[in-house]
This record gives sequence, structure tokens and C-alpha cells, in this order.
Amino acid sequence: MKIHFVTEGSIDAYWEGGKKAACDLLLFGFEGLGEVDYRRELAGESEKLADMAILSREAGCTVVAGGVTLSCGARYKSAAVAEKGRILGVADMLYVEEGQPYRGGAHLKVFDTAAGKIGVCVGEDLFYPSLAEAFSLCDADLIVSIFGGAEDFAPQLMLRACAFTAGVPACMCAAGIAQAAEPSGDIALRAARRECSYSLEYAREYSLVTLRARGRHRKQRGDY
Repeated sequence: MKIHFVTEGSIDAYWEGGKKAACDLLLFGFEGLGEVDYRRELAGESEKLADMAILSREAGCTVVAGGVTLSCGARYKSAAVAEKGRILGVADMLYVEEGQPYRGGAHLKVFDTAAGKIGVCVGEDLFYPSLAEAFSLCDADLIVSIFGGAEDFAPQLMLRACAFTAGVPACMCAAGIAQAAEPSGDIALRAARRECSYSLEYAREYSLVTLRARGRHRKQRGDY
């Protein structure tokens, strides 16, 4: 599968640029959608999600793009998924630290797409490996992280940790940086470029893990 990263610029700018990468999965960071007001989208005053859906149809690939969504006065860090001319859904960042101007989302989802089953991790949710493990349990083929600024070591470290603990390849489209990590925990790609591509093969490897635990002992009754 071929992944193409667009780490800077909006979906419209990419579309107007005339360059259409031949890929299975096209990723944009938070500049992809920018700010999306659901009320304006429904009223037809804004068409950012519609443009994203059209791009997925014309480019013939699955598209994932980040943005800030507005709903009833609340702000969310979000990532939308589009394919074949329609929006498959929107994932929100779940974990929001105190003091941030955002609210936490309400659901976690693996999107079943032509590019495979994709778990979408938004923003600082990357710092919680339990989400990557949940994606793995839900049979994800790939974890996609839509991140903001990733200049320090922490996002790269956590991307590797998520891929390793979940046993699923993971990739990140951040501001100006594209990264990919293998299930072994090794970094397969780190490119500080506006656009770049990366190819991977899905590999499903399972191992039997047993756990010895105390408790849950039920006595056998002999009175019946």
C-alpha cells in the first residue's frame, strides 16, 4: 500500500496545485481542513468536507485530513475520513488536558476502507498507548496519527511505542513532518518535507499470550 503525506497546506491548495499523487491513502495534517463549522457546512455556506469527499473520488483513494471542528460553540481537534466521494466519518481527540481550548470527543473508531482498516488517532491522543491497543483489538491494519507540531522527540517516541505495543504499523502526518513506524518499534520514515510517499505491506502476526491472575475463585457448592 502506498501512503502519500501532505504535511503543509490545505486540501484546496493541494487540489489547485494540479499534482495528484498515485496512492492508496492520502494524508493531510490539521491544515488540510483548517477550521470546519458544522453549522455552516450544513447550511451550504462552507464546503470543506464536500471538497474533501470530491478529492477522494477524483484521486481514487482514501483521504484522511485533520482540522478544528466547531459544534454548538465547542471546539474539537478532529480528523475526517473520505472515500469514493463521501465522508465515512469524523474522529475527535479524546484526551484533552486542562487549559486547552478544546473538548474531548466521544468515540473511538476503526474505519473500514479500501486501503485497509484504519484507526485514526487525533492530536495528543498519540500519548496514550491504550488507544493504539484498542485499535489493534478492533482489527486495525494501520494506525494513522494526525498531529500538530512535532519538533521534539516525544511524538516520534510515542509513535514507535504505539506501533510496538499494538503490533500494528503506525504513521503520522504532522506540521512539516511525516513519520512511519513498524510494529518492531523501528522508525521506517522520517521526512521533513511538504510532500512525500511511503510504501508498506500489511503483516498480521499473532502470538499467544497467557496471564496468571489471582481472584475470581468460585467455590463448588454441594447443597444441591
